[in-house]
Amino acid sequence: MKQAIPFALDRERSFFESLDDWIGDVLYDELTEKGFDLRDEQVFMAFQIGQALKDKSVLFAEAGVGTGKTIAYLLPAVAYARYTGKPAIIACADETLIDQLVKETGDIGKLERALGLTVDVRLAKSREQYLCLKRLDESKGVTDVADTIDAGLPDFVRGHGSMMRLDPYGARSDYPDLSDEDWNTVNYHPLYQCGSCELRNRCGQTLHRNHYRASTDLIICSQDFYMEHLWTKESRSRQGQLPLLPESSVVVFDEGHLLEYAAQKAFTYRVQERTIDTVLSRIMVDGVREKTLVLMEALIDHHAELFRLLHESAEGEGDRRAIVRSKAIGDHSAAVVKLAIDILEELVFDADLYVIPEYDLKIAEEYLEQYIHSMKLFAENGEAVDWLEDENGDETLVIMPRLVTDMLEELLFSKKMPVIFSSATMSVNGDFSFLAGSLGIRDFKSFSVESPFDYEEVMKIQVNRAADKSAEVLRLTEDGRQSLILFRSKVSMDAFRKAAGQDPRFLFEGDRALSAMVRDFQEGKAQVLCSWHLWEGLDIPGEALTRVIIHDLPYPPDDPLFEAKRRFAEHAHRDIDMPYMLLRLRQGIGRLIRTSEDHGDIQLILDENELKAEEEILKVLPVQPDSLPSA
Repeated sequence: MKQAIPFALDRERSFFESLDDWIGDVLYDELTEKGFDLRDEQVFMAFQIGQALKDKSVLFAEAGVGTGKTIAYLLPAVAYARYTGKPAIIACADETLIDQLVKETGDIGKLERALGLTVDVRLAKSREQYLCLKRLDESKGVTDVADTIDAGLPDFVRGHGSMMRLDPYGARSDYPDLSDEDWNTVNYHPLYQCGSCELRNRCGQTLHRNHYRASTDLIICSQDFYMEHLWTKESRSRQGQLPLLPESSVVVFDEGHLLEYAAQKAFTYRVQERTIDTVLSRIMVDGVREKTLVLMEALIDHHAELFRLLHESAEGEGDRRAIVRSKAIGDHSAAVVKLAIDILEELVFDADLYVIPEYDLKIAEEYLEQYIHSMKLFAENGEAVDWLEDENGDETLVIMPRLVTDMLEELLFSKKMPVIFSSATMSVNGDFSFLAGSLGIRDFKSFSVESPFDYEEVMKIQVNRAADKSAEVLRLTEDGRQSLILFRSKVSMDAFRKAAGQDPRFLFEGDRALSAMVRDFQEGKAQVLCSWHLWEGLDIPGEALTRVIIHDLPYPPDDPLFEAKRRFAEHAHRDIDMPYMLLRLRQGIGRLIRTSEDHGDIQLILDENELKAEEEILKVLPVQPDSLPSA
């Protein structure tokens, strides 16, 4: 049911004029009376977002830590959703940010209590966050976990009890004590075809989707899920399915500087080493014709050999390893495409024999069609960018048909809908062109407001010239202060780890779940946290973190994706490498001061080559360093 706009409309004035008045009243009067801080930066940001809604423009809203960015975008977003009759979508960088929004003590709850509003906010989680009844049935009687989950399902799922009320169930959050390993045996898997599943109308994912589609105010999702929505919208329409998300009035990307990574993850075709064997084994049943079986066995063999060749040829030590093409790789790529096409043709005849279970046959046909499309792109070796990844021991060939700039422009930014990017770090010296260019955005509006914190009083920066970086870092950490060390890559961190030895004060990313290590560090169980991923997203206020050590300048990796971006750039170092490094450096420095009570120092450990960027570094530092050695 459509909810009332939270302020009175006047025939003499437009909605947007009334929106500005309401925002001013709320931020200057109502919230301050309830104990909220009055921040001019927050007021300015809210007004600018209101203008972007009116103009239906793309807006980069850069506001420093402590500005109150969330409330600044929530107020206009809720009002605009009610005005248009379509929900606003808030796409967060990760599940942690989502939890901060929707928990009882989060900003939405605070606004509701302070303003007497009831905000209709619903979560749209990725498909992997939901239980799959098909996989659960396959695991029943095999694992205790499956039996326990099955016993706790609502009565209507198994046809017992009333079908009049079908409440959502089966989200990952409903099973907090279940390990990720156990959950991954019963949750949604891309191989399972929801559209062909006879349990679809009782499925928890379906019920959750129906629930969040009905939201009148806000739908909260991850950026990954929003990108998946864009990527699958057309194909789902062809199959007669609704898109993953409903039509929205506006989309807000919280921590918007991370959207490119979500797009890179979503806008790809992924061919895993083991999946083809799993899929075909399900339909190699008694009664299938020998010709079809021979073709399937040949495809499994050629596919395995192709991945052996890919593994041998892959170069690089990062997450994305470049594939060095060879004639053998080309031959096997063409062979698997032809074999997959032949199998699809033969399955038409096998289907008439009714020996293959209909659901398994549908899975195989859908997968083979996707496999053919993906491997054709790879075999043609055209404009697509490809690389090899390792996903939990299962190697994956990743093919990106076009750079994300082209696809985002086509799927999102060419639409006449307001798009808001909110973050503390999106510009380089006030220039947003690097981020805009990386996302394919041509026309946009932008602004930057500083943090209300007095960095001169609470932060010190020291730049250290060091030929032996490890020795310098070990010297700095001798005083036992709570320190975060940031590395450009895992390779760099591992080199430091050898120098540090078995020092129990140090925690290294990758040894355990990162969330568990962050918790131990915050509780003081270790004094030094070493990471190559925590340049953003880490929020540890107070004495738990009083020093950030920048071990390396965070230039982009030398992987196939960045190599492709460099090829398209007029000047690769100036247009790609330098702005990426400066933006990420700002993000890393931003880990230190999270509240008005925080204090500490930043230590940059630079070698002779890195010191050549002295002039550019100085421009992005929030305070000038005590001293800066010359190159």
